[in-house]
Amino acid sequence: MLADSGLLNDMGNFAFSPAGQPMCVYGDPAYPLRIHLQAPYRQGRLTQQMEDYNKAMSEVRVSVEWLFGDIINSFKFLDYKKNLKIGLSSVGKMYIVCALLRNAITCLYGNQTSEFFDLEPPTLKEYFQ
Repeated sequence: MLADSGLLNDMGNFAFSPAGQPMCVYGDPAYPLRIHLQAPYRQGRLTQQMEDYNKAMSEVRVSVEWLFGDIINSFKFLDYKKNLKIGLSSVGKMYIVCALLRNAITCLYGNQTSEFFDLEPPTLKEYFQ
């Protein structure tokens, strides 16, 4: 799925901060390590600093999974494991629409992730601009 998405290629072309620093996404240990795709340290013997990094990133990754859970809980028909077959439906488009709607709900009421990071979500107007 990663290869088919073209994400790594797009990130190599566009994922840089205004200062020119490469930006990356954090994946699970199954993904290959790249400049724009990071994963936990996997060697058998880890330093304390490596273990601290893995723990900190794991906490952030869990908060992202809360958002996936929010979307599925808000829009039960998206639970493709139970209801949808990717080749037979427009699950990708439905997921994007539902993610936008769930984000709008977060703008209005907040969520577990915004509380975890002690951040106020944007207003609806700011989000949809």
